[in-house]
Amino acid sequence: MPAPPRRTDGVWVILPTYNEAENLEQIVGAILDALPTPRRVLIVDDNSPDGTGELADRLAADQSVSVLHRERKEGLGPAYLAGFRIALEAGAERIFEMDADFSHDPAYLPRLLEATESADLAIGSRYVRGGGVTEWGAMRRFISRGGSAYARLALGVPIRDLTGGFKCFRRIVLESIELDTIEARGYAFQVETTYRAIKAGFRVVEVPIVFKDRADGTSKMSKTIVAEAIWRVPAMRFRRR
Repeated sequence: MPAPPRRTDGVWVILPTYNEAENLEQIVGAILDALPTPRRVLIVDDNSPDGTGELADRLAADQSVSVLHRERKEGLGPAYLAGFRIALEAGAERIFEMDADFSHDPAYLPRLLEATESADLAIGSRYVRGGGVTEWGAMRRFISRGGSAYARLALGVPIRDLTGGFKCFRRIVLESIELDTIEARGYAFQVETTYRAIKAGFRVVEVPIVFKDRADGTSKMSKTIVAEAIWRVPAMRFRRR
C-alpha cells in the first residue's frame, strides 16, 4: 500500500470504485469544483478490470487527488473503512462518502458540509420532504424504501433514509464508532454506521437530495447485498445491547 498523503485538515471525499472508468474523471472534477479548499478526493479502487485504477493514477497528478489500490473486490463496506482510516490518519476534519456514478450529485456536497456545522453526521436523504428518486422502476423503489423502513423499525431510530450512502461525518464520529468491528460489506454498512453514530449520542440530520440512477456503467446491487441487510440489521441492535 502506498504511503499516506501528507497530513492535511479540511474535507476528504472517499470514493470507492469498481469499473467506473466511464464516470471517474467527470465525478472527481465535479467534486473538486463543489468543495472549498483544502479538500481531497481519495479514490479507493478494488482492482477494476476496466482500467479505473490506471485512470485514477493519472488523475492523482492533481495534488488534491489520492488513490488507494486494493487487490480485489471485497464490497462497499471494506472499501469505505480503508478510506476512512487513511483520511483520519491524515487529519481530515470532515469526511464524505459517496458513489462514483453521479447518482449522488456533487452539487449537494456544500449543503451536507454546512449541515455538519451544527450536526455530527449529515445524511443525503431521499425520503424526507424535498428529497426523492428519479429514473427508478417500481421494484427498485420498493426495495430501497422498504429496506429503509425495515431498518428503521428493526432498530427503533427515526432516520428515514438509513440505507443512504451519501454522508458527511465529523471526524469524532468515525473515531468513536469502533470501525474495526464493522463487518458489513453492502448496504448494511450504511445502516450500521448511522445506527452506531446515533447510539453513541451524536446528532444526525437528514438533508434532502434527489437521487439519480447512474447514467453509465452497471449497478452493484445484488441479491447477496439485500440478503446481508435482512439478517445483519436486527443483529446490530442485539450487539449494541
